[in-house]
Amino acid sequence: MTRPALIGDIGGTHARFALVTPGTMVPRAFQCLACADYPGPAAAIRDYLARVGANGDAAPREACLAVAGPVDGERVTMTNAPWDFTRAELRKALGLTHLRLINDFIAQALGVVHVSEAHRVVLQAGEAVPRAVHLVIGPGTGLGMAGLLPAGRRDGRRRWIPLPSEGGHATFAPTDAPERALQACFRQRFGRVSVERLLSGPGLLALYRAHCALEEIAPHCRTPAEVTAAAGSGDDGARATLLRFLKILGDVSGDTALTLGARGGVTLCGGILPRLLAWLPESRFLEAFRAKGRMAAYAGRIPVQVVTDPWTGLLGAAEALHHPEIE
Repeated sequence: MTRPALIGDIGGTHARFALVTPGTMVPRAFQCLACADYPGPAAAIRDYLARVGANGDAAPREACLAVAGPVDGERVTMTNAPWDFTRAELRKALGLTHLRLINDFIAQALGVVHVSEAHRVVLQAGEAVPRAVHLVIGPGTGLGMAGLLPAGRRDGRRRWIPLPSEGGHATFAPTDAPERALQACFRQRFGRVSVERLLSGPGLLALYRAHCALEEIAPHCRTPAEVTAAAGSGDDGARATLLRFLKILGDVSGDTALTLGARGGVTLCGGILPRLLAWLPESRFLEAFRAKGRMAAYAGRIPVQVVTDPWTGLLGAAEALHHPEIE
C-alpha cells in the first residue's frame, strides 16, 4: 500500500490539511482546523489524521507544511500565531522520514498555477509577458507576498521557481492627506508602521478604529468580519474603511509589481479578498495600482486577477513536496 503524503497550509488563524499521493496534484480529505484549539502543529496534525483515518499503518511518512512566517532555519516561530517548534521535534513527533517546511506564500504562489479558471476573477486583463516574474500577494491574518520565476518545462509541465518575500513588513507610504492622518494614528500605537499593520484582518479592524477616531464617531465593530458586515449594511464609517483598505492594497500591489518587474501578472489571494470581490469595482484599487507616475502605462499592462480557491496553499504544498528548487 502506498502511504499518502501529508500537506498543510498553516496560517495565523486556521490550519488546513489534506492528503495527496506523492507525485500527484490531487489532494483529498480536506480539513480546516482552528489554530487556537491546539498547543502546536503536532497536536493539530494528530487530530487531523485521526479524523480522516490516516493513522497507524496508513499514517503519512512524508509531509510538506506551509507556515505563516520566515522558514530559514531549524526553529520555526510563526509571525501571527503562538506556535514555536523545530523541524526535528515535529519530524519525530509525527514519525516522518521526509519533512519539508516552506513559507505559506511560497505555497500560495506555487498553488495559483494549479487553480482552475472557475476560481479566477480578472480585474485587469493586461498583456502578460512570457518568461517574466509573477507576483502573488494577499491579506489574511498578515500580508503575504511571493514571486514566481518561470523555469522552463519538465515532464511536459511548466516549472516555476518561487521567490520568498517578507514584503508585507515594508514601511507603509501614505499617498494623500487622509492616509497621512491614518499613519499618524498607527504610529502612536505601533511606532513603525508596516503595510501589514493596515492590510490584514487585524489591520482592517485597526484601520476602522483609526478612521472612527479621526472622524470622531463611536466605533461599534469588534472584529474584521463585523466591519465588512457593517459596510454592507450601509454604515458610513465601515464602508469608508473598506474602500480605503482596498485602495491601499492597490497602492502596495502596484508598488510591489514594479519592484519585482512582475510583467507576468499579479494574482491576489488569501483569506480576505475573496469576500470583498463585490467591493472591488467600487473601490479605487485599480486606480491606485496604476497610479505610478511615469510608470503608469507599465502598470496598466500588467494582468491582475483574484484567486478564490480556499485550498490554493494546499495545492502549492503538494507541488513543493518534492520540488527540486526548494531546500
